Amino acid sequence: MNKDKPDFDDIFMELAINLAKRSHCVKAQVGAVLTSETRIISIGYNGPPSGTHNCDVDFGEEGCPRDSKGSCSLALHAEQNAILYAAKNGGKVDGATMYVTLSPCIACARVIYSMKIKKVFFLNSYAEYKGIPKDEGVEFLRSFGVEVVKYTQKAA
Repeated sequence: MNKDKPDFDDIFMELAINLAKRSHCVKAQVGAVLTSETRIISIGYNGPPSGTHNCDVDFGEEGCPRDSKGSCSLALHAEQNAILYAAKNGGKVDGATMYVTLSPCIACARVIYSMKIKKVFFLNSYAEYKGIPKDEGVEFLRSFGVEVVKYTQKAA
């Protein structure tokens, strides 16, 4: 194998990392890439629905209003945005692989499972970010047969 050619897992996770930089969220920036084999189906990053708000612009350093659990009341998660865009535009999601910079929360895990995504690579832990005891989304997905992998870059 040519050492100069990056692995597709590295390419897709690097893209997810760069997409996260597009987020207007002042609390966390998350990116996602939805793929089939070596092709990109869809991309997404976290933030309010398109055409509504840009949290950093409209709400400043405090960010958007919080819901009863302390989470963003306006935001769609990166995984949701990638899946919704694919579905809206006729992309085939069944059997896909997702690369995401933060492990899926339980709500996103339910959507990922329902859409029959077969594999998820994540970079950082949602549980660590939120200060909760476990990655509920990861556990949920694994318990129903979705392969979930903590991403580590391949040795060059």
